[in-house]
Amino acid sequence: MDTDTFVPRLKTNDLISIYVSTYDLEAVKPFNLFKGDGIGRSESIDYLIDAEGNIDFPVLGKVKLKGLTIEESKELFKEKLSADYLKDPIVNIRIKNFRITVSGEVRNPGVYSVSGERITILEALGLAGDLTIKGKRDNVMIIRDFNGSKTITRIDLTSKEIFSSPVYYLTQNDIIYVEPNKSAISSSSLDSRTTTAISIASILITSTIILLTRN
Repeated sequence: MDTDTFVPRLKTNDLISIYVSTYDLEAVKPFNLFKGDGIGRSESIDYLIDAEGNIDFPVLGKVKLKGLTIEESKELFKEKLSADYLKDPIVNIRIKNFRITVSGEVRNPGVYSVSGERITILEALGLAGDLTIKGKRDNVMIIRDFNGSKTITRIDLTSKEIFSSPVYYLTQNDIIYVEPNKSAISSSSLDSRTTTAISIASILITSTIILLTRN
């Protein structure tokens, strides 16, 4: 994979914003829909890519975007708009729900929104405060859902091969899971046994006190 040229491709259930502009402000109005909040403010309507990979766009109708990059999508709209409706249209498209989830042995697990449309696994782990001392660095799991098909890829953060991995650059809604290492598992098991032993001892002590009180 050429990491310098990686760009995400649009997926089913992606939420995108599309804004069309040109010199003729009246001609462009039908292509930019807005919704009001009842107090005089308005915001543009976003578009959800459906199960078939389409959005329903004003005037143009169904437009298939699944699998395209942002730039490819822009060119597609420019072609459709300039063919019959607008002269020299400019199209801006953004992914609105580009977020990734980081869980497991990291300092701050959670869901993180990505302001741009390109983020590496190392940057994502940085957002989550990096791995804890209990995190397993050589077997990090990336769960990716592309148009309904889930794939799981495991990578070694300590290997230089990470930079050529197909999951080095994340796509929208990827999940990173950092497994606990052996020491964390052993510690958890020990804590569990200790808790059980304390509970048993507590029950025995309580029972002994009750018997002594009755006698």
